[in-house]
Amino acid sequence: MNNNHPSGSSGGQPSSNPELDSFREQWRAEVRARHPHPHSQAQAQAQQAGLSSSSQRNGEGSSGGGGRDGAGQGGPRKPPPPPTKRPPGGADRDEDYYVQPRAFDEQHPTTLTATGTVAGKAVSSGTEPVTALEHYEMAVEREAAGKLGDSLRLYRKAFRMDDAVDQQYKNKHFPKPAPKPPAPVTTAGPVVEGVGAAAEPQSVKDLIASFAGLGIEPSPPMIEGTPPPPCPIAHMPHEILVFILLEVAALDVGDFVRLAQVCKRFAYLVATEDRIWRRVCLGSQFGFGGMHYHWQQQVAWGALTWDDLVREAEGNNGPTEEGEEAVDKIPASALALRQRAERHAVESEAATLRLYRSLYKSSWQRMFRLRPRVRFNGCYISTVNYIRAGMANANSVTWNSPVHIVTYYRYLRFFRDGTVLSLLTTAEPADVVHHVTRDAAALHAGGAHPHLPGVVMQSALRGRWRLARNGKDDEEGDLVVETEGVSNYIYRLDLSLRSAGTKGGTGTRNNKLVWRGFYSYDRLRDDWAEFALKNDKPFFFSRVRSYGVLGA
Repeated sequence: MNNNHPSGSSGGQPSSNPELDSFREQWRAEVRARHPHPHSQAQAQAQQAGLSSSSQRNGEGSSGGGGRDGAGQGGPRKPPPPPTKRPPGGADRDEDYYVQPRAFDEQHPTTLTATGTVAGKAVSSGTEPVTALEHYEMAVEREAAGKLGDSLRLYRKAFRMDDAVDQQYKNKHFPKPAPKPPAPVTTAGPVVEGVGAAAEPQSVKDLIASFAGLGIEPSPPMIEGTPPPPCPIAHMPHEILVFILLEVAALDVGDFVRLAQVCKRFAYLVATEDRIWRRVCLGSQFGFGGMHYHWQQQVAWGALTWDDLVREAEGNNGPTEEGEEAVDKIPASALALRQRAERHAVESEAATLRLYRSLYKSSWQRMFRLRPRVRFNGCYISTVNYIRAGMANANSVTWNSPVHIVTYYRYLRFFRDGTVLSLLTTAEPADVVHHVTRDAAALHAGGAHPHLPGVVMQSALRGRWRLARNGKDDEEGDLVVETEGVSNYIYRLDLSLRSAGTKGGTGTRNNKLVWRGFYSYDRLRDDWAEFALKNDKPFFFSRVRSYGVLGA
């Protein structure tokens, strides 16, 4: 960041106009007298500590805050301040229409430098564009990746080659649907039963209900006149078939849902077999048994202490405070932690059963689809773009001043044990997501092994997460993340689980994290400071196949 002071750019040299300097001092004194801010200095120091070293703060936080978390992950003396109300804008609402979560199935063999840039190859793969349409397509791809500078250059070149290239792109990728045939002219006469009804489309619910009496049809014979190949599953009893599907859902709920594409019988079982969806919802592999509504770890991934359990019993789940007595450093016994986990499991199951009857109309499938939950088989990515004015030249006019397009990314990967990895970098997702692992974060802690591809993880922050409890102040769907910070600071991210791309009622759920607040907490002075969220954008979930099905 450029530290441009309004007092001029003299760089410490005395000004040549003493009267102007005197007028400035008087003006500043009047402003300070009219608008006193007693906590401005503390907030400025906290923001400076959190924002001045975006590329190296994470490594300092890993080394500086890791040992101090053992003093106890209790709570502060006061809760964080309420978030600053942001004016409602159309940017976040419009993102639901065009933001498409990405899937990273293959790892790119690239080498990242310490600054997050790619070494040894170009970022964009493929041949150079030739036609106007190819330039336009590459511009759209660069814009989706957050490279606004490259996309603007390609857009300009495409329109110079063909001023109607946008229509070509629209006709190629968004063709108009074929016109509907004209409706037949009805004549007066008796209505034949079944003819008019067959032309009306059925609802999904009625269509699934029509599959109830169908069986599994074996494949037809390969040669006409020969017996068909055997199909043992077609003669399998219903109870055994449901048990097999139950085991498939326990291994991978995605594979279980895709069985609906095999035949109508499987489609009926997937849509209506509530016993399977009950196990999915109550289980810890994919369901709400793996969601945490209490802290499971310390911020630096240490074990909980006696002080943590005491503060939790008192209803305080805040970040760490230093200066605790030596008795607070004693870790909690395995018996106490096991009893705590058992009690929380019982409370979680009771809450799930209560919401199943009241909010989700006694449908386990509806609950699994609509109830807010954290996803582990990928990471949440926030792409931030903003324009910053460059330094103007004293010898040029103002309309020729440079403009910088700044792009950076935030990554959040959640783990089932209540821990999280947070990363802020300028490296693109395709070169980062495969390295967002606990092993890579430990390997590159403090900038170690800079020659390896995952060196971008030297800036990763360890942390913990929990969903909001069903209490008086927290409603279902809120997410709290606490990560390491610089020196004695802890960063707190208040987020909300939402669904993007569901304007028509369909689409993937729980794939968006919306900001509610972003704070820093000074453990020495017991002071909160709020970070401004002027340019930050929501997080969108992207599946990463290298994480595995469970995303452990």
